[in-house]
Amino acid sequence: MSQREFTPKLFELIRSGISREQVGKDILSGLIVGIVALPLAIAFAIASGVGPEKGLITAIIAGLVISVFGGSRIQIGGPTGAFIVIVFGIIQQYGVEGLTIATFMAGFLIMAMGFLRLGRFLQFFPFTLVVGFTSGIAVVIFSTQINDLLGLGIDHVPAAFPDKWLAYARAIGSVNPYACALGAMAILSTLFLGKFIRVIPGSLVAILLTTGIAWYGQWPVDTIGSSFGPISGSIPAPRIYLVDWETIKELIHPALAIALLGAIESLLSAVVADGMIGGRHKPNIELVAQGGANILSAMFGGIPATGAIARTATNAKNGGRTPIAGIIHALVLLAILLVASPLAARIPLATLAGILVVVAWNMSEMHTFVTILRSNRYDVAVLLVTFFLTVFFDLVLAIEMGMVLASFLFMKRMADSLQLKPMLGANLDEDELFESEGGRIPPGVAVFQINGPLFFGAAQRFYDAMNEVGSSYRVLILRMRYVPLVDATGRQRLIEILKEMADRHVLVMFSGVNDVVREEILATGMVREDLIFLNFDLALDAARGELAKVQVKPTKQST
Repeated sequence: MSQREFTPKLFELIRSGISREQVGKDILSGLIVGIVALPLAIAFAIASGVGPEKGLITAIIAGLVISVFGGSRIQIGGPTGAFIVIVFGIIQQYGVEGLTIATFMAGFLIMAMGFLRLGRFLQFFPFTLVVGFTSGIAVVIFSTQINDLLGLGIDHVPAAFPDKWLAYARAIGSVNPYACALGAMAILSTLFLGKFIRVIPGSLVAILLTTGIAWYGQWPVDTIGSSFGPISGSIPAPRIYLVDWETIKELIHPALAIALLGAIESLLSAVVADGMIGGRHKPNIELVAQGGANILSAMFGGIPATGAIARTATNAKNGGRTPIAGIIHALVLLAILLVASPLAARIPLATLAGILVVVAWNMSEMHTFVTILRSNRYDVAVLLVTFFLTVFFDLVLAIEMGMVLASFLFMKRMADSLQLKPMLGANLDEDELFESEGGRIPPGVAVFQINGPLFFGAAQRFYDAMNEVGSSYRVLILRMRYVPLVDATGRQRLIEILKEMADRHVLVMFSGVNDVVREEILATGMVREDLIFLNFDLALDAARGELAKVQVKPTKQST
């Protein structure tokens, strides 16, 4: 295990030195990000079905751990909108205690991913799949906010997407105009006021404005305090969970859901951060830190956490370049929790719903979604399957089915890309750099040029094409310069071809193979090394020699 690979970024930067000027910029950026994170942490917690203090605790604990021990310079950790769907569903089925234990288990799973160096493998998630489930999550988040946004007063909103909207339709007569007004003000403030008042985030402007109006005007709307009681201004003592085997079996599915989404989103956020500051994160230690953050978040009563793309981007835009900014952000939230939590209880739920509607819109990636819809049918299929499964079923099923579908479609593309070109007595292509007897293949020699991977998806096509070689040929040359690999199925088909050619007394030669393919050919045990040639010129010379030995009579060839 490489020590450097698992050294947190903060430790590296301290060792190399951080200038006073940069420390000052990081402190200022941390203050701003802390203010930005406040309404989001509260809103995400409430939308997930837990108390607002759990969102703050998660942002504090996870934010601190991810900044201190993570592999990114500017990653900001905490609760995110993507987890709303998963957390809400887990609470509905297993309760808050089940969520906490699942988060605890997920932390160990994410840490294991890091120690097993799986960080780089997560880059193989197709972009269409990520857009599909992200857009699906955005739709689900939006649908969960309608009750509070319109003040419908539904006590128990159904979890299923169609049932939600049926419940909303039945309760449409109980719309609270005050809640609608606050929600609209929150949406407009978040979208537009933040652009004019750059010192204060738009979401915080929305909270200050609407809370002041609702409190001063004594508007009859639900608030955090009226719905959840007073916010605890302290962090509870940590609790260690001793998980037995039965609990593991019961909660492994939700734990895997948390771990998968947490790992994917954290590394996506780290990649975005790299692009903004020109850095390079360490994916494996980032996963280890993310896992530790979720373990500690669960121990202190928090909810799942991951790298937050919006807050990380805010950090980058405000001059943050080291994990010091993330540490300051966590300390700012801690100070707010300890000092100002009674004031937070006055925030209207309609305000938080309005903020989350904007979050959902930003997550939807509408432009990207529409662009993919105009692309090839394979990408569209992965996008729509992932999107609809996320909306109507659950995120884990969406990711699983999306990956399976994307993999099958990729294999089909690769199989279709295999080109088998018969060159029976035809002229050679100019780019082959071969000139001999006018560039013609002599009678008695069949040549097949193979372009593409010879794997299980394409092996049958290869086998069928080789069976077209007639018994009038004495030598078959397989030109494999553009074959990058041969898998076990391809090798088995090759063995079958070699046996059939031997029965027909046709000698098989290979040209232009790379080292990997060469090993697979020799592994068949049916090909001598002297029948594998560096280039086609040498193979053709050898074929002429074989023809001379057996004194092949000219045969009529097609051109």
